[in-house]
Amino acid sequence: MRNFDKLIIIFVLIAGAAFAAVNVLFTVQDRETARFHNVEVNRVIREITDTGTIPDTGGYKTILGIYEGSGSGFYVSDNDCVIREINGRLYRIEYAESRDMSAYLLYMNIILGVFCAAVIGLLIYVRQAIIKPFAGIKELPAELAKGSLTAPLKESRSRYFGKFIWGLDMLRESTEKSRQAELALQKEKKTMLMSLSHDIKTPLSAIKLYSAALSKGIYTDPDKQREAAESINAKADEIEALVSEIMRSGSEDIMSFDVKNGEFYLSQVISGVERYYLDRLTADVFGVGSYSDCLIGGDPDRLTEVLRNIIENAIKYGDGRRIELSFSDEEGCRLITVANSGCGLPQEELAHIFDSFWRGSNSGSREGSGLGLYICRRLMNAMNGDIFAEIKDGDMRVTVVCRKK
Repeated sequence: MRNFDKLIIIFVLIAGAAFAAVNVLFTVQDRETARFHNVEVNRVIREITDTGTIPDTGGYKTILGIYEGSGSGFYVSDNDCVIREINGRLYRIEYAESRDMSAYLLYMNIILGVFCAAVIGLLIYVRQAIIKPFAGIKELPAELAKGSLTAPLKESRSRYFGKFIWGLDMLRESTEKSRQAELALQKEKKTMLMSLSHDIKTPLSAIKLYSAALSKGIYTDPDKQREAAESINAKADEIEALVSEIMRSGSEDIMSFDVKNGEFYLSQVISGVERYYLDRLTADVFGVGSYSDCLIGGDPDRLTEVLRNIIENAIKYGDGRRIELSFSDEEGCRLITVANSGCGLPQEELAHIFDSFWRGSNSGSREGSGLGLYICRRLMNAMNGDIFAEIKDGDMRVTVVCRKK
């Protein structure tokens, strides 16, 4: 903001210098014009002296007329003039005095003043409406990155940053919810693991006692030995059940999804996806087939997320030669298929691509978490839709099923 204030000060100084330069220029020009009519009067005198005739005033810029004569009326003129005796005769040379430049100077100063006032006003408006509000929010992304998420952002009436601040506040709320959900999940997992670990200790201690008794020959009666062995087996079953509970807990869904189902037109999503990827991919690589617009049930932001996830996979795991979106209808649903050439996924692995944390053998050294298509399936299920995949003619084809309204 200080730099912008310096810019305003610099412009004011330049404007002041421009005013001074214009006034000086007009003053100098006025003086030069005043000297110029004296020069032309002297030229007339020399020409009459040399030729003895009155020259044509058309060749002069300031000479209005040249008259020869005498008498009292000869000395009277409405114009500025000089009377000279040349070759024994009197001549009245009328001329235009230096033009009054004050009116021109006034007009020029007014024009410059209005222009400078308009520019300064615009700069002040930009300062108050854009620079000042931005200076108040420029630290917000850094604060969000540091984890300062609890305090809501102040609303702004700025027509330029109101929506930006609203979006940042949505990001803050979403990030805070995610963090709280993660903390709650971690607490729940830790509590459960501690409880299960404590529960495991009891049957484990019993197993150790029975084993020690058997190894030391304390139980000599075969019935007692069989009873001890059965007890060991029963306690092992308890431990197995507890371990299964731990494994089940570890495989539970670790993410929650906020889906706001409603109604929207398909073109709203497809046009945005098309604009986004045509900036990254050429029209020869990325194409969107023709489709008829229709009303879709679901969350447009989440459907956009699903399609972007699928297309990103197509970019990452395809051969980069062709990615196409095609459309079809089936039983009250609109099917959107993303097909990419160069599928390297084995057919037998196709059934696992929507599993969490699963990555195909074609992933190689490419970075990824194995959650992209899993998230797509969860989102489509939340929107009462579906998603499936197939390998056809060497192309990977992932189809999203959306419910029509």
